[in-house]
Amino acid sequence: MRVGLFGFGKTGKAVATVLLQNHEADLCWVIRKSTNLQHRSVPEFLGIKDDTQGVIFAMDEYTPDELFEKYPVDVVIDFSSADAVLDYGEAAAKRGICIITAISAYPEATIDYLKSLSTQTRILWSPNITIGINFLMLAAKILKAIAPYTDIELIEEHFKDKKEISGTAIKISQTLGLPNTDIKSVRAGGIIGRHELIFGFPHQTVRLIHESITREAFGNGALFAAKSIINQKKGFYGMEDILVPYFNLQ
Repeated sequence: MRVGLFGFGKTGKAVATVLLQNHEADLCWVIRKSTNLQHRSVPEFLGIKDDTQGVIFAMDEYTPDELFEKYPVDVVIDFSSADAVLDYGEAAAKRGICIITAISAYPEATIDYLKSLSTQTRILWSPNITIGINFLMLAAKILKAIAPYTDIELIEEHFKDKKEISGTAIKISQTLGLPNTDIKSVRAGGIIGRHELIFGFPHQTVRLIHESITREAFGNGALFAAKSIINQKKGFYGMEDILVPYFNLQ
């Protein structure tokens, strides 16, 4: 599975590390806004022994059409910015390239754009692509369906400099039909991301907790998503779509 990666910040580097360490993925290239590191080998830069020829390119070095023609891939994984897909989306979709995007928040117009592209290829969008947080959301939906009368509290914790409310927490609250104004936020130190749901029953309490220990968790989720949809029919997917079948264990 040939993969191209958009974004090479802290999370992008962690995702690239996971891809390089997995024998099912061939990381062909990385696109970043800066010209720093241009044409560097991704494995060499990350200190990973790998025979792939993954190379770092600047965003403006090639047009999307030129990039996909010269360096073809089967899947694009996007950890860059909310507007990047508007640049490369059509070029990828018309070639049938799968798009896995983990951008935490998109304007409604961009979501509509992604859905329009999904008539040509497979697109999966998840504001938090870790397997654990999406399992948490599915488990929470099941628990709420079983006991709709419970009190539910949602707490999200992140690093000190994160100003906005967690996009993942907003997604969880929407999934459970909770008002976003009820989300409790904690900002401290270098917490990568922690989400806790408290279900208050009359005589017991259930807590569902997910914590990202390192950013490689996002790489594991993106790789799982890519492997899950690459052979699926064209369409617009979320992580729930590819996780639900695993709940039928009979």
